[in-house]
Amino acid sequence: MSSSQCLENPPTLNPNYGVGTVKELGGLKTYVTGPPDSKLSILLANDAFGFEAPNLRKLADKVAAAGFLVVVPDFLYGDPAEPSNPQFDLDTWMKNHDTVKGCEDAKKVIAALKSRGISAIGAAGFCWGGMVVVKLASCDDIQAAVILHPGPITVDEIKAVNVPTAILGAEFDSIYSAEKLKQLGEILATKDEIQSYVKIFPGVAHGWTMKYNDEDDSAVKIAEEAHLDMLNWFTKHVK
Repeated sequence: MSSSQCLENPPTLNPNYGVGTVKELGGLKTYVTGPPDSKLSILLANDAFGFEAPNLRKLADKVAAAGFLVVVPDFLYGDPAEPSNPQFDLDTWMKNHDTVKGCEDAKKVIAALKSRGISAIGAAGFCWGGMVVVKLASCDDIQAAVILHPGPITVDEIKAVNVPTAILGAEFDSIYSAEKLKQLGEILATKDEIQSYVKIFPGVAHGWTMKYNDEDDSAVKIAEEAHLDMLNWFTKHVK
């Protein structure tokens, strides 16, 4: 998260985007979309730009169309990164939005889902959110995890993972290189008790699954490939 790559191509936030609604869940404002009677749920953990990013909500709606109740909590409490603000400092922002706290908040949302009859939950995280989801993957709160172009997750966190986990990374990522991600894949591969894989997408940079240009067909296509990989993982393991 110390790299400028996580702040490039900031989205134009839109609190009204998507077919879902914003509700309070586990004490957090949460974008909720999908069949309310579903017993299966997917939690999406945002990158630095928060839960009002249109591409994030668009993906939430797409996953919801597959039959999942999808929740996108406002883990940033209305304080997304603002790289256009000359006063914005990423290190200070990161201190104010600790991913350990993000994981604690996610567990509250998950508990609220289970109290409403949800029987199985998957979680996916993007950049900052990937640092939250890797922590969740060491607990019994979720059934599967997908980590997309993560911030600096640690080897120890990967060693602690105990649910089926997929990592989707970029060839060109100054925050977490493809080579380092492959090493995490080797660690996951030693854990015979869970299924896992690491996939490196060629020709793309950190954040490609969220911050693509809608008018760039090739960018959209490779982002959608990652989205489908994520959905297939959840379809297989969250049931």
